Amino acid sequence: MAEVIWGLATSHVPSIGAAMDNHRTQEPYWKPLFDGYQQARDWMAEHTPDVIVLVYNDHANAIGLDLVPTFALATAASFPVADEGWGRRPVPTVYGHPDLAQHLVESLVDDAFDITVAHRLAVDHGFTVPLSVYDPDPGDAWPCPVIPLLVNVIQYPQPTAARCYDLGKALGRAIRAYPDDLKVAVFGTGGMSHQLAGERAGLINPVFDAMFMSRIQNDPQALASLSRETYVTEAGSEGIEMIMWLVMRGAMDEDITRISDTYHVPASNTAAALALFENKVAGR
Repeated sequence: MAEVIWGLATSHVPSIGAAMDNHRTQEPYWKPLFDGYQQARDWMAEHTPDVIVLVYNDHANAIGLDLVPTFALATAASFPVADEGWGRRPVPTVYGHPDLAQHLVESLVDDAFDITVAHRLAVDHGFTVPLSVYDPDPGDAWPCPVIPLLVNVIQYPQPTAARCYDLGKALGRAIRAYPDDLKVAVFGTGGMSHQLAGERAGLINPVFDAMFMSRIQNDPQALASLSRETYVTEAGSEGIEMIMWLVMRGAMDEDITRISDTYHVPASNTAAALALFENKVAGR
């Protein structure tokens, strides 16, 4: 049967991708951020999964605001990189795993999650930047197939943190029920605290971010109990993206090992972070 071997939580700030694409990662502004990624990147390069399930939100590039699914899963064989207005990023087309994706859809629906199914999907920076954080030099192809799992964090009412955590638990059950022996990594993306518009534009809350980074490993239920209003108040209107980290955390075991983490401000006008977890307890 398939198993979840590790989970990655990472910001998907578009300028992180732009810094990589334009070879600016060693400039003084960007170097501390990318230096913080290196330990995790080295470890992930030695633990390549067979498939990634990547939890993210579209930014009105593939899914317009006229029709906003709360949760959607894409089942296509490939996913082109979206042109977000300045040309598509110079990264490979993403290849999916249709058989596992269809199994996940069926399992999640049977587990009381009414998943929207995307048979065609272009993926934007919310998807490609985390892949670049994982593998900065993929060449002609990413290391493995990737399945997109979309969460609405753009338009009210977003799902609650508790619902995202429960989705992660259902996702973990669905992965473990797949009959083939596959090693699966789950990515939770977005955040940390930031607000892009309005009176609080530029908001960053390191105290709330530090609390979230601390509890995501050993007390995710506390984070799941927070209301969407709390996330928006404490982390900003776009900081609510952090609830997608809880999908990743829910898919993993109760006891996990933290491999690496890093936190940096600012990346553009955003707090950026990474946390990498192995799905086993150290020494076991």
